[in-house]
Amino acid sequence: QNGLMSGLMQMLLLKVSAHITEQLGMAPGGEFREAFKEASKVPFCKFHLGDRPIPVTFKRAIAALSFWQKVKLAWGLCFLSDPISKDDVEKCKQKDLLEQMMAEMIGEFPDLHRTIVSERDVYLTYMLKQAAKQIELPRASENEPRKYIPAVVVGVVGMGHVPGIEKNWNSELKIQEIMSVPPPSASSKIFKFVLKATVFGLLGYGCYRIGHRTVQLVLSMPATQSYLQRLTVMPQQ
Repeated sequence: QNGLMSGLMQMLLLKVSAHITEQLGMAPGGEFREAFKEASKVPFCKFHLGDRPIPVTFKRAIAALSFWQKVKLAWGLCFLSDPISKDDVEKCKQKDLLEQMMAEMIGEFPDLHRTIVSERDVYLTYMLKQAAKQIELPRASENEPRKYIPAVVVGVVGMGHVPGIEKNWNSELKIQEIMSVPPPSASSKIFKFVLKATVFGLLGYGCYRIGHRTVQLVLSMPATQSYLQRLTVMPQQ
């Protein structure tokens, strides 16, 4: 539905999520589920999912990577087996260590970091600023002066996004550019064509082999041979 490469990337990330869940006994994203539960307890509280749509992020991330970077990333995700402990999670809460991990990611996949982290920092900041706008109170008449009250907003974001949100908060933000999906590259088109050709070729060969064996099996059956013998004898009679 979201494209071949995007679908494969989602499958790999689901594998990573399953690995983390198995190691820690808890699924990633628990903080957002908890926020949803708490919001439902507050009268008149509106719950808003403020992150950029996943298909847009995936497609922009995949388009930013070269073919070999995609292969390297997919290989790393496929064979992810490093043990993760709750102590490791606690260490990630330390700002210095978190910044070091983010720096390592930038060094290895700078374009991936830009699309998955930096651009989403901008998007999350924009959505938080929209939610934090003052609320206009209803007026009894047109002549009554406008009155506003401050909005109370609780933003729940991943720790890796906090520095970017703080950095972008006082900037004038435009999200039109980071919401566009670039056209697929030539390498992506070639890879997609080769993959489809391989799949259909294997399916065709499989159907041929199954059909060939089925015909041989049917022809070797005594009832079939007897019927064929009758057909050959009938013209002679």
